Amino acid sequence: MPFGLLKYGLKKRYPGKHQFTPATELKKHYDVVIIGAGGHGTGIAYYLAKYHGITNVAILEKSYLGSGNTARNTAVIRSNYLTEEGVTFYRESVKMFQSLSNEFDYNIMMENRGQLTLAHSDAAIRSFRWRAEVNQHLGVRSELVDRQTIRELVPSLQMSEDVRYPILAGLWHADGATARHDAVAWGYARGACSRGVELHQLTEVEDIEVTEGRVTAVRTNRGRVSCGIVVQAVAGASSIVARMAGIKLPIHSYPLQAMVTQPYKPLLNPHVSSPQVHAYIHQTSRGEFVIGGGSDPYPLYNTRATLDQRESLASAVQELFPFLSQARLMRQWAGTTDMTPDYSPIMGLSPVQNYYLDAGWGTWGFKATPICGKTMAELVATGSPPDIIKPFELERFYRFEQINEAGATAASH
Repeated sequence: MPFGLLKYGLKKRYPGKHQFTPATELKKHYDVVIIGAGGHGTGIAYYLAKYHGITNVAILEKSYLGSGNTARNTAVIRSNYLTEEGVTFYRESVKMFQSLSNEFDYNIMMENRGQLTLAHSDAAIRSFRWRAEVNQHLGVRSELVDRQTIRELVPSLQMSEDVRYPILAGLWHADGATARHDAVAWGYARGACSRGVELHQLTEVEDIEVTEGRVTAVRTNRGRVSCGIVVQAVAGASSIVARMAGIKLPIHSYPLQAMVTQPYKPLLNPHVSSPQVHAYIHQTSRGEFVIGGGSDPYPLYNTRATLDQRESLASAVQELFPFLSQARLMRQWAGTTDMTPDYSPIMGLSPVQNYYLDAGWGTWGFKATPICGKTMAELVATGSPPDIIKPFELERFYRFEQINEAGATAASH
């Protein structure tokens, strides 16, 4: 191995295979332009190329591959939602995640660890019982568990009754998992580029041309590109980009912060969350504790970290795991969540012809990556929304048919 690395390093010509599209000039025309090179944007391109043979595709990214919310989330995968539409959708995504490493021939480091959501009140128990029944009816492994089961699942959890919010019960979701978020984006991008898709980083969309109600071109910092179809998959910037096309979305964007501690020996396998104290936590394979919570209480297009949120999260997790009072924080970061009124995404057609929306993901975008990429690719290829995403169309807000998933958040927003 050392001799192989030495030989690799002394080669005059780069011996490795390029994983992504080498930097090239933009073509004058693409059949499909995808704005945003996160997991969703690269996933849509991958499935367009693989299943529909559409390869004259450009993915435009203002920064670098996976630099937005894909790189800033806490990598949780789950399907224990509340509504029939939400559970069905995320259930299929969890199934697809299971085979992604083999499909990519690239390790996304998926770990099936389960998720435990804590109930600190009778009202929470009633809500969890409801969610468990809906989940089980739709083939998702969720169940209401008592204090003894919680002790067995997470021995290090503070189970004393002499605390501010005693733990009364929990919702155990055996299908909960985590995966390496940037590896998912890299796997999709590599697969798409190997099939002829072009990835253009450092290419910011500055305007979108609409002629007689139809999208015709995008203007970037590197020039104008005409196109037949545009798909926006830009997470926290969804309302800004949609406005370029003359579309007003029912979205407000909020910062969402997280942080990690110094590494510890393995002692916490499940993902543990508490909507009551607005925090969740899991331990990575490197031993770090990933800690997150609810969105900031005010809209802002920014990814700065704040001291008050750090203190709030630290205080919350110490109530659950007192031993972390001695832990040192290694880093803190933030993403920008695009929240809809009903806490469900917007996928599908838009008021502009041939302009498709992949927006409104809030804090749930990463876990939906595979199924969103597959179904949005089908929409682009056929012009017709698949049944599984039909309920999430923008028109639902005009028909007052919202899909309320506010009660299914891991940490209340």
